[in-house]
Parts: sequence; structure tokens; C-alpha cells
Amino acid sequence: MEHLTRYLSIIVVLILTGSGLPLPEEVPIIAAGVASSLGELQPWIAFASCLVGALIGDCVMYTIGYYFGHNLIKNHPRFASWLHADREARIEKKIREHGFKIFFLSRFMVGVRAPVYLAAGVLRLPFRQFLLTDMVCASSVVGLFFGLSYVYGKPIATWVRESETWLTVVVVLVVAVVVGFLWLKSRRLAELAALNGNGLAPPNGTPAAGDCDGKKTGDANGSPTETEKTDGPTADQGR
Repeated sequence: MEHLTRYLSIIVVLILTGSGLPLPEEVPIIAAGVASSLGELQPWIAFASCLVGALIGDCVMYTIGYYFGHNLIKNHPRFASWLHADREARIEKKIREHGFKIFFLSRFMVGVRAPVYLAAGVLRLPFRQFLLTDMVCASSVVGLFFGLSYVYGKPIATWVRESETWLTVVVVLVVAVVVGFLWLKSRRLAELAALNGNGLAPPNGTPAAGDCDGKKTGDANGSPTETEKTDGPTADQGR
């Protein structure tokens, strides 16, 4: 039962990566290969789980593009960012000209595979042709990464265990730097907001918004203002 949960987890993660999750599909594939090398998973079942998950994820994107097409791309901000008009035109042209090579190469590019398979659905490529091409491409790529991680699984696992301490230190330092930067930034913004609320000038010497209100230094013709007339000596006082 525990192993079944692991295989299902592999399938689900790969479906999500194929559906747009910003994670390279090679990560769960390599993890499955290393686990199989260490005897924690059955190699053939783990490989089949990787292949099934990758194919289902690709079919999800193809189905979305096939049934919802251009309206989804125009109206949904997530898909619009993936496949805006210029990018869609370029991908469509490449798919028509190079078909198999585009599907194969896109599997190695993070952030490109999902738009390509979405565009395949938008173009209404025959599903059988799409599935056959995708099976060949997915089998090659999944087999390559799974095979390498299975063969070199033990050295990879040893390296990961030895690097855990340094990786932990690096992660902690990065998190500390990010948290410190965000804290200083929020504190700076709070101080500026407090100064502006009290009508004081910010630390950089820029006058506050209300400092110039109610004061006039003169009009465009050079005549004295009301303030100057009030402050200056009148003719009667001078006598």
C-alpha cells in the first residue's frame, strides 16, 4: 500500500508539471530513478508511472487547447501569459514546419512544453497523431533521465546525503537575507508613511506635501503677494 501511494504520487506530480506547474518534469523522474536504484521502488513500475504521468499531463494541455481554444487564451490571464498572440503565431508556425522536433525539444525546456502542447490543441491536430508523437518523445526523454538516475542512483544519493549540511546552511542564509531585506523595506515604508502623516519632511530633505500650501511668493507679473503686503511696512507706519 505504501509503494502504491508512492507510484500514484509520481503520476500526480508529473500530471501537474505537464499542466503548467513551474517545476521541471525531470525532478520527479530523477527522484523515482534514484529511489528505484536504492530498492525503494520497483524500477519498471516506477518508470511506467513516470511515463503515464507525463502523457496524461500533456493530454490535459492538449484537451484544454482543443476544446477552449483562442477564447481561453484571450480571456484567462494565466494562459494569456503563456501563449500571447505573438508567441502563439510563432509556435503554430514551428509546429506546422517541424512537428516532431518541436515536441521533442520542448520537453527539455521549462516553461515551453505547456504552451507547445496547448498550441497543438488550439491547432486541432489529430489526437492520434498527437498521442503517438508524444509517446515517442516522452518515452525517449523519460527513459533517458530515469535510466541515468537509476544507474547512478547510489552515487547521487551519497552526494545528496553528504551535501545536506551545506545545502541546509545555504538555504538558511538565503531565507535570512530575504527576510531581513523585506523587514528593512517594510520598516522604511512605515517610517515614510508616519512622516507624511505628521506633515514632516522625509529624511532625504524633500518637502512634505503640505509645506507649500498657503504660501505664495508672487504672481507671474512680479507684483507682491498678500503675504508680502502683510509682512512688509505700510506707508502709514513709515511716516
